[in-house]
Amino acid sequence: MAEPLKNLLHAGVVLELAEHLGRYAPAFDHDRFIALASDGLGSLELMQRSLQIRDALFHTLPEDFPASAEILRQALPRDDTPGLTGWALLPVNQFIAARGLDDFELSLSLLRRLTPHFTAEFGIRAFIHRDQQRALATISDWTGDSNHHVRRLASEGTRPRLPWAMRLPELIRDPQPILPILGALIDDPEEYVRRSVANSLNDIAKDHPDLVAHFVAAHIDGASPERLRLLRHASRTLLKQGHAEALANFGFGALSGIDTGLTLGTSLVRFGQHLQFDLEIRNSGTAERRVMIDYAVHHQKANGSMSPKVFKWTTMTLEPGATFEIEKRHPIRPITTRRYYAGTHKLVVLINGQPMADADFELVID
Repeated sequence: MAEPLKNLLHAGVVLELAEHLGRYAPAFDHDRFIALASDGLGSLELMQRSLQIRDALFHTLPEDFPASAEILRQALPRDDTPGLTGWALLPVNQFIAARGLDDFELSLSLLRRLTPHFTAEFGIRAFIHRDQQRALATISDWTGDSNHHVRRLASEGTRPRLPWAMRLPELIRDPQPILPILGALIDDPEEYVRRSVANSLNDIAKDHPDLVAHFVAAHIDGASPERLRLLRHASRTLLKQGHAEALANFGFGALSGIDTGLTLGTSLVRFGQHLQFDLEIRNSGTAERRVMIDYAVHHQKANGSMSPKVFKWTTMTLEPGATFEIEKRHPIRPITTRRYYAGTHKLVVLINGQPMADADFELVID
């Protein structure tokens, strides 16, 4: 069984922080910091642990933020000198975000310096929320930084709906201010950065689907294979939803002349086994058709209603008169993100985002 994520912040991390901070702050109360940061740590979840360690920093670093910032800066690794890295820097992010808002440029500079050792995407969001225009003016310059971690921070830290982080309601309402940042990074040499750009665009698509479809359309002509993969990943939610312009961006057009037949291997599936199904697809028209085939499983919920989950399947090009048969085995097994309930479920085949065939099956849980 995987180690709980919360255990990434443990007593050893507290000791690491105390050791490095004490090296550059002679007045740092090593014992008090450890006592405050470690109190009941094992009973807390990840973010609770981080906030408790942050609060211990409040009590033991200087109240003067520039003085604290200098200690934190010196405690980072440099050249051959070891320093704070990894999860020890999550509470440092939160400390800067809480204490440094009145020292804008100093704080953003420190977060930029921190991010190669542990992402500062959590820290910069408080500054974007406080003064979006001022923060983005600085962050935009990071798109040309020589360090790929800093370039990624420009895209990842500005994501409107970054998981685990505070939302950015102004950017959720109007994401136009970050589009130049994403455009500047769209051909970044690092896949690590490009994937962040794609994820940010996909975030935006949840609130502004047409805006993202237009952005993709404006950047797809002559795209390199790397950019094309980015744009496709950025459009994944729109493609699942059958957004017409998003589909057209990737050559998936009208479905006239497409016929389908769906056959289940069995209408009764036991929990822990597979749902097997076969699809016959035929182009009875006179023109070539490019099709994206997905499927949705409509899961039974506790109240008797159904909740669909869309899964990617395949794409193909059908010549006029062509017929293909494809099969799939979909596992119905325990996962951490879903609770299964016995009863009637529905399988729906989606072609270019449109439902084209469906069948019911019974899930049995012993």
